[in-house]
Amino acid sequence: MFEFIAALVAGVALAGIMMLVRWMSRGRLPRWVVPAAAGIGMLSYAVWSEYSWFARATNAMPPGTVVTWKNESRSFWRPWTYYAPVVNRFTAVDVAHAQRHPNQPGLVMADLLFSARWKTPARMKAVFDCNGNRRGDLLGENVSVAEDGTIVGADWVAVPADDPALQAACRQS
Repeated sequence: MFEFIAALVAGVALAGIMMLVRWMSRGRLPRWVVPAAAGIGMLSYAVWSEYSWFARATNAMPPGTVVTWKNESRSFWRPWTYYAPVVNRFTAVDVAHAQRHPNQPGLVMADLLFSARWKTPARMKAVFDCNGNRRGDLLGENVSVAEDGTIVGADWVAVPADDPALQAACRQS
């Protein structure tokens, strides 16, 4: 709703400026420049908002958070996205709060952050096995950490050794 209101305000502001310019030119400019300016203002705000969302979202994240994946979108109704794609969602790892168990130095527990435009960001705990190139998502009631630091009940997923999330978690902690 905020973006819709902001786009309307941008359109009204540019239309008002163009009305003033038209008045100052004593009507020499055609009438259509006022609604054209309103449309250009709304479109310009929408494009700025789309392209600046990723930077605004990552700047709002806590320090020590590393972006590990981003989705770049292109669509035919926004032809400018073929020139410069728009980032509409991303994944990050909170390495500042990552933890290692003294008995399991190859395992790193960290939060994965999932963010998408117009959606509430989500957070999920995961364990990265730095030696075995795998990730265990700590979801469900049957997942626990034993006293010796082993993970019980996690579903492990094999990930490539060059997986950005695995590298970020294992390198930073």
